[in-house]
Amino acid sequence: MSFLRVSGISKQKDQAFILQNIHFNQAKFQQIAIAGETGSGKSTLLKIIAGIIQPDAGTVLFEDVRVKGPLEQLLPGHPSIAYLSQHFELRNNYRVEEVLEMATKLPAHDAATIFTICQINHLLKRRTDQLSGGEKQRIAIARLLINTPKLLLLDEPFSNLDMVHKNTMKQVINAISRQLQITCMMVSHEPADTLVWADEIIVMKDGRIVQQGAPSLIYNQPADEYTAGLFGRYNILTLGQVQAFSRLPGMQLRWDNIMIRPEHLLLTNDSDGIRGTVDAVHFHGRYTELEVSIGGHPLVVQTNDTSVHRGDVVYLAVQPNHVWYM
Repeated sequence: MSFLRVSGISKQKDQAFILQNIHFNQAKFQQIAIAGETGSGKSTLLKIIAGIIQPDAGTVLFEDVRVKGPLEQLLPGHPSIAYLSQHFELRNNYRVEEVLEMATKLPAHDAATIFTICQINHLLKRRTDQLSGGEKQRIAIARLLINTPKLLLLDEPFSNLDMVHKNTMKQVINAISRQLQITCMMVSHEPADTLVWADEIIVMKDGRIVQQGAPSLIYNQPADEYTAGLFGRYNILTLGQVQAFSRLPGMQLRWDNIMIRPEHLLLTNDSDGIRGTVDAVHFHGRYTELEVSIGGHPLVVQTNDTSVHRGDVVYLAVQPNHVWYM
């Protein structure tokens, strides 16, 4: 029995495709992230899986049962699939504990475990109009979890959160999969946040899947510049730079779309590196980002060396296994 199977999903609006022929499977306990630019179709896909939007073609099977949409049944979706919208609502003028009591049939001990995982025990006596956006979001997740779903769909769970509440939300989502053993699928407008969490990432553009695989594959071996740019800074070597780096030991580069991530360019000594000039220095706290001109074109270099200044001459090297042809 398959856990989740998405087959041939398509959706049109105004004669244009929002989604076109989407296929993928999700195994039980596998955490999948869906990444893509705004308008790529990722949130629409999540809503179709939840049963909130009716697809024009294709099927969603959850544990071999078809998920029905709003045109097929009064209460669309599947009882074991929970969906957290970007626009969740909590009843006003109620205490948090009252909101949660209305939704739960769990024993008190099991409900208390969920409240602890969602980090909301200290909020139970508060009224819903006394909560921050991040607190409301964690309560909305708890309200879904007390119905014991098998699959939790998270639509942009980090949007509109400050850094403190964002980090708390990451802890909560990690605990949901680890402690409650609930399978999750997440859409995020900041794809780099998904790298540490996901077992698999699906990259979407213009309603299509352009790449799918493990986070390390997506990051280090992107299918194209669009995918590379979603997950951080990158360098595309010019012909002159390819010729320069080809002289390094072990490097046999061909002229193509050669990508190197900034952290894979290394500062080295002048005996075995490629000479460049530092055009700019940007301090980011945990690392420093350099713009180094080689052959008249800049390369972005990430380093922990804080002694480098604008105008300095530096020498760069790269390991051959960190070069990727897109």
